[in-house]
Amino acid sequence: MGTIQYGGVGDEIHIEDRALAHLKVVIATKLRRNESFTLSWKHHDEDTLGRSTIWLHPSIPLRFTFEEPEAPQLNVKWIEQLMQSASSTDGISLVDEVLETPAG
Repeated sequence: MGTIQYGGVGDEIHIEDRALAHLKVVIATKLRRNESFTLSWKHHDEDTLGRSTIWLHPSIPLRFTFEEPEAPQLNVKWIEQLMQSASSTDGISLVDEVLETPAG
């Protein structure tokens, strides 16, 4: 389980390593372009029930921490879906991975 630490102080946002690796690509791309946006997620079972949203801005400190030492192979389709949501008025909503299915 990885974490996002946002704003230097405060609670850590716990996100599964594979999802966090994909989010990192999308978030870094948006912030590199000086774009602000929101990120929303559902709380994990061990946390209180509900969901949270944060406003991401290039001037606010951000740190990604991964439990796994090796980066996973990235799924381009999932990154594209997350990028689309990041550009929407709702911002990024952490959605399940889009699996590529063989043509048949």
